[in-house]
Amino acid sequence: MKKTTISRTQTGVRIETSLLKVLKGLAEYLDMSLGDLLEGIVLHAFEARAPFGDETLSTINQLKAVYGCKLTAEDSHQMEEA
Repeated sequence: MKKTTISRTQTGVRIETSLLKVLKGLAEYLDMSLGDLLEGIVLHAFEARAPFGDETLSTINQLKAVYGCKLTAEDSHQMEEA
């Protein structure tokens, strides 16, 4: 597969704590950086494609249980900081 040359920018974003733990755990499980994982999720979402298969979704559910992440898509844009 042909590699695409890109430019990356370091950024600081705020994200819900348990969700970040799940993402970091998933990145570790998939042996990739958190940035690479997020880029892949976003690029799939931009094309209305699912970024994960059944096996990875099962792993995500396990990580959500471990880190106490109860958030779902329904919570999107409805969260309020304590």
